[in-house]
Amino acid sequence: MEPMAEMTSTAMGTRTRGLASSPAKDTDGDKLRFIEEMTADVDAVQERVLADILGRNADSEYLMKCGLAGATDRATFRANVPVVAYEDLQPYIQRIADGDRSPILTGSGHPVTEFFTSSGTSSGERKLIPVVEDEFGRLQQMSAVRRAVMNQYVPGHDKGKGLYFLFVKPGTTTPGGLPARTALTSIYKSHGFASSARHSHTSPMAAILCEDASQSMYAHMVCGLCQRHDVLLVGTAFASGLLLAIRFLQQHWEQMAADVEAGALDGRVTDPAVREAVAGILRPDPDLARFIRAECSKGDWAGIIRRMWPNAKYLETIVTGSMAQYVPNLDYYGGGLPMASTAYVSSECYSGINLRPMCDPSEVSYTIMPNMAYFEFLPVEATDTTTTTTANRQQQQLVNLAGVEVGREYEVVVTTYTGLSRYRVGDVLRVTGFHNAAPQFRFVRRRGVILSVDVDKTDEAELQSAVERASSALLRPRGAAVLDYTARACAESVPGHYVVYWELTTTTTLASDEAAAAEKETLDRCCLEMENALSAVYRQCRVADGSIGPLEIRVVRPGTFC
Repeated sequence: MEPMAEMTSTAMGTRTRGLASSPAKDTDGDKLRFIEEMTADVDAVQERVLADILGRNADSEYLMKCGLAGATDRATFRANVPVVAYEDLQPYIQRIADGDRSPILTGSGHPVTEFFTSSGTSSGERKLIPVVEDEFGRLQQMSAVRRAVMNQYVPGHDKGKGLYFLFVKPGTTTPGGLPARTALTSIYKSHGFASSARHSHTSPMAAILCEDASQSMYAHMVCGLCQRHDVLLVGTAFASGLLLAIRFLQQHWEQMAADVEAGALDGRVTDPAVREAVAGILRPDPDLARFIRAECSKGDWAGIIRRMWPNAKYLETIVTGSMAQYVPNLDYYGGGLPMASTAYVSSECYSGINLRPMCDPSEVSYTIMPNMAYFEFLPVEATDTTTTTTANRQQQQLVNLAGVEVGREYEVVVTTYTGLSRYRVGDVLRVTGFHNAAPQFRFVRRRGVILSVDVDKTDEAELQSAVERASSALLRPRGAAVLDYTARACAESVPGHYVVYWELTTTTTLASDEAAAAEKETLDRCCLEMENALSAVYRQCRVADGSIGPLEIRVVRPGTFC
């Protein structure tokens, strides 16, 4: 799940499709009425959306193999198109990535133009989620609608700016020449985002687009401090990112104060574009430098966000799912500022909006917007086995958007404009109520995921494989083995990290001093071996981004797991 940042808007389009975004001339009232129109009869909207998706992708190889023969009705779709996971579509996606330009997943009029990269496959590699050109119009639409909802609760956004800690990550190019990058990176590099950020963000675009996370963070923080009285909100993509920003302030406030006093960056920021952009904002300000030193030298970081940015009205970040573990720390540093988790978004599609964005984090629910994709839901109790017979039964148990029941948990299955048909996203949601006829869901968890600190998602099989790799390579030669284990994500430290608890069995005896030294060295090597065995997403967060701390192994007493 990923949040979307503010974007500009173009044309709203018809009420039936709602494919593009509302025009700038539309008022917040128009956008709020659009929500009411879309949620009044979700089943009718969903039927039209499905017909539109199947119609535009009718000549795709995948749908033709499914036997639709151009049919766009719901009954034919349900009878012929199977429920799939990423691994089922991976051969088709790989052909597109390798340069096959025939209509494989999408119709000939809507070719795949890039890929969003998402959390890893069972082999540890990133998923490639296809994207088509007009997908950005749908994202812009929901961003404009989301902002209209937010303006109901916090009016006057145009009177100030947001201090957003936003970062791009290095992307790649597929063998066929298509960009492959995270959804947020793609959005931040879009023209529409740049047009909006220029007026609404404290940071210049050069700071956002800098791929060096440390230089980018430094520029964000300095620019935010220079405009501290203009800041109406402080935001990050995920709650963990905001804690990293505070930690960065704790580590670098002395140098920042010196730069503010001098009116120029020191040598730590070397990116020419960033230095030039920050120079347009940074001016010598001895009073601000004294203020930074006075506040940060106290050693009291409670409420630091309120103190540094006194006009901030809320924190905007995702605080649901695995990010909920960071809420107490955010409350501490934010001095009780509300936390707005505004949208439910995955790399596959933009799904829902929080219509009560200032609610307590524990009460966040997202209203599914039926114009964004065709949604189906698999009851959680039907997702436990994987035989062909069960797969057929699961397909029969799928529930339409209008047919979900309050209190039940479901896994999301989407059919998107970008060529994913009856695709299992992997998110488990609980129905909490309805807005008009549209269900509202609370994000519960990722299916199968047991550990997550940032955007990493480690499942039980991946963790077990990492434990076995470390044990066989480093413990068994020493006459030891892992008898049992468990693990947790630790949010007490910043950045968070994995803590793995091992109960060991040994067949050799060493002197106590020798044993202690050997155990520490061996466990340190086991930590590195486990980290090398985890997914590419984990390794990027751990090494390149610094958003995950070193993995820790703790040995427990014999019999702990009995």
